[in-house]
Amino acid sequence: MEKIHLGISACLLGQNVRYDGGHQLDRFLRDTLGRFVEFVPVCPEVEMGLPIPRETLRLVGDPEAPRLVFSRSNEDVTERMTAWAQKRLSALETEALCGFIFKGRSPSSGMARVKLYDRFGVPAKTGVGLFARLFMEHFPLLPVEEDGRLHDPRLRENFIEAIFTFRRWRDLLAAGATAAALVAFHARHKLLFMSHSVELARQMGRLTSRAGELSHGRLLEDYQRLLMQTVRTLSTPAKHSNVLQHALGYFKRQLTEDEKREMLQLVEQYRYGNVPLAVPLTLLNHYVRKYQPPWLDEQVYLCPHPIELHLRSGL
Repeated sequence: MEKIHLGISACLLGQNVRYDGGHQLDRFLRDTLGRFVEFVPVCPEVEMGLPIPRETLRLVGDPEAPRLVFSRSNEDVTERMTAWAQKRLSALETEALCGFIFKGRSPSSGMARVKLYDRFGVPAKTGVGLFARLFMEHFPLLPVEEDGRLHDPRLRENFIEAIFTFRRWRDLLAAGATAAALVAFHARHKLLFMSHSVELARQMGRLTSRAGELSHGRLLEDYQRLLMQTVRTLSTPAKHSNVLQHALGYFKRQLTEDEKREMLQLVEQYRYGNVPLAVPLTLLNHYVRKYQPPWLDEQVYLCPHPIELHLRSGL
């Protein structure tokens, strides 16, 4: 597989583009995820022409229509940033991005909870960085996250699972995405979707069953909308436990009572936070390799991203 194209705030790759001439290198992103990703770095402030170092920026005014100004001089650069962003977003359309990682708390790139100052100079964490807001409006279906939130193992796995799923979806579209191919795609991802939302997975299944009733364009558009809504829904131990128990049902004739009991015990230990998800999944994968049950051995859920990312090894 070609590397996934992923947008990222340039400072997170170690580029010295911050207001003080420094960076915010994230070694997991650059050195670990970077083995599987082709990063497209963006620094809104530098790319729009601001110097390094520079006066800090801040968001002021209305949360729905904030202004971007320099913190000391109060010079307003909102229109300047907006004009640059519109051109940059058009250029990013050619990059086939599967997601974006923003620098948190940045007045240009923060996704949420950015300090927004009222007319008295009092801050509240209610703002969204100007470029981040424009990016998410321009690419509403793309998975996005912030560097700080990616330190949470569950949020990190959820995001990376989303970008790999979106890449597989794009590959399907590039190959033609016939109705039969869509049905096969959904079948291979069914357990993965269930681990995020059983109800959304059912809606996607019902949609694929109507492939002959809808126009092909409408079918793909509606499916893609549900797909991204599903993978953006956070998985939980309870959801994973439900999927693992569902998968165990495919071994009714092969496993002994002791083997079934061992698997169920591991699922319960995972559900209550005593072992990581990798533990019951490792045993499940062992049974899949040994018995190769139809349908289950093709499930993306068993290995949704490269094992080298070590995403399922933490509690």
